[in-house]
Amino acid sequence: MPPLLRLDNVSLAYGHLPLLAHVDFQIEAGERVCLVGRNGAGKSTLFRVIAGAALPDEGEVWRQETLRTSHLEQEVPPDTEQTVFQVVAAGLGELGALLAEYHHVTHQAVAAERTSLDRMAELHARIDALDGWNISQKVETVLTRLNLPADRPLAGCSGGTRRQVMLARTLVSDPDLLLLDEPTNHLDIAAITWLEDFLLVYRGALIFITHDRTLVKHLATRIVDLDRGKLSSFPGDFDTYLSRKEEMLEIEARAAAKFDKRLAEEEAWIRRGIKARRTRNEGRVRALQAMRRERSQRLAAQGKAGFKIDAGELSGKLAVDLRHVSFRYGDNLIIRDLSTGILRGDRVGIIGPNGSGKSTLLRLILGDLAPTGGQVVMGTRLRVAYFDQHRGRLDPEKTVRENMSDSNYITVRGRSRHVIGYLKDFLFPPERIDSPVKALSGGERNRLLLAKIFTRSVNLMVLDEPTNDLDVDTLELLEDLLADYKGTLLLVSHDRTFLDNVVTSTLVFEGDGKVGEYVGGYEDWARYRRLAAAERTEPPKRATTAPSAAATEEKGDSRPRKLSYKERRELEALPGKIESLETERSELHAAMSDADFYRQPRDKIAAATDRLEAVARELEACYARWQLLESQAKTGNG
Repeated sequence: MPPLLRLDNVSLAYGHLPLLAHVDFQIEAGERVCLVGRNGAGKSTLFRVIAGAALPDEGEVWRQETLRTSHLEQEVPPDTEQTVFQVVAAGLGELGALLAEYHHVTHQAVAAERTSLDRMAELHARIDALDGWNISQKVETVLTRLNLPADRPLAGCSGGTRRQVMLARTLVSDPDLLLLDEPTNHLDIAAITWLEDFLLVYRGALIFITHDRTLVKHLATRIVDLDRGKLSSFPGDFDTYLSRKEEMLEIEARAAAKFDKRLAEEEAWIRRGIKARRTRNEGRVRALQAMRRERSQRLAAQGKAGFKIDAGELSGKLAVDLRHVSFRYGDNLIIRDLSTGILRGDRVGIIGPNGSGKSTLLRLILGDLAPTGGQVVMGTRLRVAYFDQHRGRLDPEKTVRENMSDSNYITVRGRSRHVIGYLKDFLFPPERIDSPVKALSGGERNRLLLAKIFTRSVNLMVLDEPTNDLDVDTLELLEDLLADYKGTLLLVSHDRTFLDNVVTSTLVFEGDGKVGEYVGGYEDWARYRRLAAAERTEPPKRATTAPSAAATEEKGDSRPRKLSYKERRELEALPGKIESLETERSELHAAMSDADFYRQPRDKIAAATDRLEAVARELEACYARWQLLESQAKTGNG
């Protein structure tokens, strides 16, 4: 079966920088390929070549004649008076225009007028003829899952909401090849997990760029690495890619060191004088000249960021004390009666849907807002740094250098350093130092704000979405630094892996102003939520002849109930049953990660998907039952 798309010997350069250098690439139906690479490596440019929005300087791009491609770009769409529903439905061509008009007519205040009713009937008949109602339901579902306001004009939406609108438009178009460039940016965790599930059962081929490592691990059937203009393909999972990539870089470094040693020897030989110019040595001279050309054309691997965090002097033992704190905007209750203490050294993650109040909580703690009820008491000897998600601490009109210092030198944790040398640690080349901040990419702005924050010793770090647009290498370095940080950390993030690797507890916005407090990171909270849901859905036990716990208490006997023989046998069997279910779940995940899985008939795909959901529900119920019986067994034997 031919591939959907193939790139043969494709090259593309902007100025002197080769973004693509004689690359070959192809994608098969049903594949889910993650494209990885450092910020600025050319990943978005490769997407534009695949989508046909950019032409290569050399080489050929071959596509199947009927190939339908949909591309989510990083750029925010321009203003338009069209509503969110109309923009999303436009991804469906003629049917989308009909659905958008039908949605508009049915929501008009004058919908009862005769002309509107007649037009509704015409639209209804045409949509019927195109079998469009199922697709209309898909549009509504995507809008609901991404929490998008269907009837709001796009011009009135924030940049983040506009990105989500374009993601929705891309998803509903149901193309053969889906190109997603950072699809999780500006999504909350609920929307990210929905997107993950949607893409797992998506029938077309998918190529995506993301810094969300959890998404990569759950979705990708192949990793393709773009490094210095070259593409390398790594079938298998993300962990396999990381180990093989490390091996490749080590082999490359050894080969480069061997080449450089030989070049140095030849340079020493040529400098020794007249012998090098003898006729019999002309071949050696030509070989040296070729080595010089090869060395000058070598592209060195981009270095890794090298920043450090200094917590400075210790703060008081209690860093932040929230006492019955409430906050509301008008009639909108954001936080209701929150009481918690954050101790020195705590690393607290803050989780919740977009707009739930996470940034508001940070601003209450920082003193930028006053609570409408209760009190926020800050600890002693605090030195605070704040990384805000809108990068408001950067002046977009000033240059990188001017945002750091008014001179060429900057004081970093008490020591004077040249601005250029310091910013090299954050991967800013010297020629980028005098660029205005408004010309920087999202990842570069993030690194600049981190550079500004880390000049000082701080013992309370408040980070609001620090991971957006950072490449994986920089993310992992930041993770390691925060894990070793001796100060107190408050972190808002939708990056599940980042939360799990950094925080020790979580505050979760659960709706209606309630903020829950949990031990551990995201996965610990998610596991608790699954167990709680399983306990709520567990059917009530049938009445037996044995006296109930309430009846026993009424008789004055408050001794814990021991497990029955049947319950003991059930408890003994549960670990084996759980292991069997987990094995089946792993096998189903492995099968669904194979590109060939989606070439099967639709009923087989649906059956496997339904079985996976059933296994997940059964596992949750088994874990909940095991926990309950174990608890009763310990209490009864105590």
